[in-house]
Amino acid sequence: MTRRFALSDWLLANDPALSRARMGGRVTLSILVSVGLLILFHLAVTPLPPIAYGLAIILSIEGGVAVRDASRSDQIKTRLLGCIASLLCVAAASVLEQHRVVSDLLFLLVIFCASLARIYGPRGFAVGMFAFTSYFIGAYLRPPIAQLPLAVLGPVVAALVAHGVRTWIFYDDRKRDVLQALVALQGRTNDILARLELVAAAGSCTEVDRLALQRLEERLKDVVLMAESLLPLSGEEDAGAEGRDARASAAMNIFDLHLAAESAIVLSLESLPPVGLVEAVLNGDSDRVRHFAGVDDAKPDQDAHLPAHETLRALVWLHQARQALAADIRKVDRGELNLLDDVAPSAQTGKLDISFKNPAVRAALQITIASAIAMIFGLLLSRERWFWSVLTAFLVFTNTRSRRDTAVRAIQRSAGTLLGVVIGLGMATLLVGHMPATVVLASMTVFLAFYFLQVSYAVMSFFITITLCLVYGLIGQLTVDLLVLRLEETLIGALAGTFAAFVVLPASARAVLDEALQRWYAILRELLEAASQGKGRLELIELSRRLDAAYKDLTGAAKPFGTSWGVVTRPGQIRQTLAVFLASTYWARIFASNATSVPADATVQEAIASTQATLEAVTVRGSDCFRLPRDTRWTGGRHLPIFRDGSRLGVAMVGNLLDRLYPRK
Repeated sequence: MTRRFALSDWLLANDPALSRARMGGRVTLSILVSVGLLILFHLAVTPLPPIAYGLAIILSIEGGVAVRDASRSDQIKTRLLGCIASLLCVAAASVLEQHRVVSDLLFLLVIFCASLARIYGPRGFAVGMFAFTSYFIGAYLRPPIAQLPLAVLGPVVAALVAHGVRTWIFYDDRKRDVLQALVALQGRTNDILARLELVAAAGSCTEVDRLALQRLEERLKDVVLMAESLLPLSGEEDAGAEGRDARASAAMNIFDLHLAAESAIVLSLESLPPVGLVEAVLNGDSDRVRHFAGVDDAKPDQDAHLPAHETLRALVWLHQARQALAADIRKVDRGELNLLDDVAPSAQTGKLDISFKNPAVRAALQITIASAIAMIFGLLLSRERWFWSVLTAFLVFTNTRSRRDTAVRAIQRSAGTLLGVVIGLGMATLLVGHMPATVVLASMTVFLAFYFLQVSYAVMSFFITITLCLVYGLIGQLTVDLLVLRLEETLIGALAGTFAAFVVLPASARAVLDEALQRWYAILRELLEAASQGKGRLELIELSRRLDAAYKDLTGAAKPFGTSWGVVTRPGQIRQTLAVFLASTYWARIFASNATSVPADATVQEAIASTQATLEAVTVRGSDCFRLPRDTRWTGGRHLPIFRDGSRLGVAMVGNLLDRLYPRK
């Protein structure tokens, strides 16, 4: 079999729906266009102060990253509010420049308010980031009051350009995103089949093959979660297939594909499939697939549950799911699938919680204290460049949930900055005097920084540092002492953030893990209760989706225990425990997929009751299961007959797996 590798294939495999590429493109193009327009104004009308360019660059970044409103009207409102906050902060920094102590205290107040604003949702987060970065650049560049009228052009141009780039160039298109997501699903399923084909041809499955298949399944899961978010279920059970909503039907097909692919992997590891069948499924050869299915149907009934026949059925099922996916791709491409009637997000209801019980409030206080510590030690090191330490202390808390998370993020930023200084110094030195090449390379590093923003904070810091090195080289300020100072200030900010995370109202990684685990238990409990009451299959599948998302959150909460920072936590043990929850999530999907719209029969009800009892027993013990040693020799001991009595088997397997969390002595 010949496989074609192309740049588009690689991008779709690593960036489903190209969302990361659009993020990098938005930020890079917004910066280039905004700065270009300001330069034209500078040359044609009147010279502009540095603060106008600084605000344009920093707010182009925030406009591409922080503005997360769903509708265009909400986006422009957020940008306008951000402009107002930006101008007020720059004006305050300028007016108080001669009163440094007051200015520094006001900066800390801005940091606290910007952090606390996150309790108001995406708009509060965005406006807070606009305010913080604007005060930062204002205090850093120290513009005179006389420059403020012209400084207005910076945020205004940046906001309008960023909105235009997102609206007309790197725009969100539901049809395109769904189509790319479905194509990515197709590609990742092909990767799984290609690996299974190699394993089947070799006649044996090594540990390397098992790990490779596990990684491929996790990559498939990432695309499934994204694709399902673009095609939400309606939540209502339809009378039949003909009356089912088109989007719900497509979402069901994605669910079936995911389940079939998982089943094919699990069963193939127990009993290798015929290489000809895997090749036929991969090539979409329905005639050959029917041939293998016919051969299996001719077998005696007593052999129907043998592992080899279960593997064959799983691959036939996967072939059917792939055919349904291909049909959905054609429907989306032809515009036959309605994707436009989105439900507007509900407005935030309820009273805002501004007590210390709210993690956002605790985080705001932590960030402010960390910034104050970074400010003090940064000032001792440099009166001109101390802002870098405050910037680092502020950013290491972004998207972190525990003190361990913050410490790891601080290490990543420091490591990325160190490597970026080394590489960036060499690049900038080689490009001295070559302005066009420097601008092109700086644009590429900006794109790569924000392309990898959601993947690796260390990589993002690495490319941002290279960009700064290139900019300093372009304006003639690049020195080794300056880069060393940047690294020192970054380390101060990282240490200040880590100190605050561990000392000031710390959120332990264990507490975060307990919360994520209880959320997983609660959704599983809801799924079992819904099935016991005879709720519709669509509702059960939606609950199984939520369980899948909760498992993903659980892996994120457990991740800090598997890093080098937590060397005493035995990462292998953590992974083994997560494997139990992964398998339980898998069997919950099997259960939901086979459930009917009527109350379950006595045998299934008995299995549900038994699993519910086990669930209640493990729930009260919290995350203790992650501390227990596990027997890695346990293999399950049996094949998985998913096509006969799948509902009872699925819920029984969930109960058996939960029972393994606390082995009986």
